[in-house]
Amino acid sequence: MLPSEVIKLTLIGVITVLVSLVSANAAADEEAGIEPVTTTDVKIDSEDPDSNDPVDHLSSLIEHPEGAENIPADDEMDAYLLERIQRGLAYLSGQQEENGSFGRGRFSNHVAITSLAALAFMADGHVPGRGPYGDQVQSALEFILDNAQESGLIAAQAAHGPMYGHGFATLFLGEIYGMSLSDDRVREVLEKAVDLIVRTQNREGGWRYQPVPVDADVSVTICQVMALRSARNAGIKVPRSTIERAVRYIRDCQNIDGGFRYMTRAGSSAWPRTAAGVAALFYAGIYEDNSINRGLGYLIRTSLPGSTRVRESHYYYGQYYAVQSMYLAGGSWWRTWWPAIRETLLRRQSANGGWLDHHIGGAYSTSMALIILQMPKRYLPIFQR
Repeated sequence: MLPSEVIKLTLIGVITVLVSLVSANAAADEEAGIEPVTTTDVKIDSEDPDSNDPVDHLSSLIEHPEGAENIPADDEMDAYLLERIQRGLAYLSGQQEENGSFGRGRFSNHVAITSLAALAFMADGHVPGRGPYGDQVQSALEFILDNAQESGLIAAQAAHGPMYGHGFATLFLGEIYGMSLSDDRVREVLEKAVDLIVRTQNREGGWRYQPVPVDADVSVTICQVMALRSARNAGIKVPRSTIERAVRYIRDCQNIDGGFRYMTRAGSSAWPRTAAGVAALFYAGIYEDNSINRGLGYLIRTSLPGSTRVRESHYYYGQYYAVQSMYLAGGSWWRTWWPAIRETLLRRQSANGGWLDHHIGGAYSTSMALIILQMPKRYLPIFQR
């Protein structure tokens, strides 16, 4: 047998193993209530358009193990953008407190801001023990773990509306566990955090500020849905019924214009919570749906970055979820939104490298901006298609 034939057989065997792993993940998705994406008409690219050689195809997967869909396109990232991101990360590192937290003034010791800051570093590939900002991520992780309560709630003592922070902290733990693994303490806290989310879902299917199953709103609900998706991606069990009830709640909050109101009872649409509502449906496993298309259309009409129609209220929060929604939608949605938000955020960057939010502070807005601008890198598992 020729050496090239041996290589082909070996690689075909690897493909078989990969297929079996994908099948296992699909089964886990089904058990968790998260539907898989169905792909049709798959084409294998190579220099020879008629080639279906598994060696040609697998070599590209080895070079880019995250898959072709998760490789930034040439027009998504450039040297200028990367340099501006590094300036932002340098600014953000200077905002960290001695106890590992981020946030100052009345937002000091803030679980949500700390988690978002850590995710901003992780979006550039920094994790504990790896990368120039690995120590910052480790310190943030210790702060989050130190504020994990026996009930499962992750919140600092002075937390207002602790379920916001709990959702972002659970997302952070899910991402760091998914990227670095083998940390029993992280898994234990993550499992308890997920259990608390499941226990505190109200009868409508949503969540609110406090860890009790009373009322709900779209804003807090998306925090929990995204956290559950991240945890499930990392191998933590999430009940199907929890996801199904969350989807029903989110749908019940959509208005006829495609936008989302704050709660199920009557209310007007607004672009930040519409972005959150669409993102929540995606993370719940709803990939093609009229509710999503209507929501995306509302965002394009009312809040395309750079448009004079975009209101400043909850600006970074809204853009954080909007860019995720457009990225997950892909196609023309993403091609329209990405260059617009990229240029808008670069214009907003301060000379010191940060982004300023007069209400919550620079650590919060800088973290949000950096996560948005690094979306095409696809380093965070939650952002990988």
